[in-house]
Amino acid sequence: MMMKALILAMLTAILFALGSAAFSMLGPRRGHDRMARALTWRIGLSVALFALLLAGFAGGVLKPHAAIAPAAAAAAAQSQ
Repeated sequence: MMMKALILAMLTAILFALGSAAFSMLGPRRGHDRMARALTWRIGLSVALFALLLAGFAGGVLKPHAAIAPAAAAAAAQSQ
């Protein structure tokens, strides 16, 4: 549960950084330095989130959802 909360917090931070960059680009005080810094944060957070997801799957903390597997098995059973 802690891992899911961390993933949601990182997704929220990524969206916040993206919104901050959009506001910097379109706002009344257009700051290209602020926009570049916000987009750099977004990229860094995205890479960290990807690494966290890979570590979670490799460590067994996160498990992939099995919704597709039963559908594939049912399709294979119908074709026989």
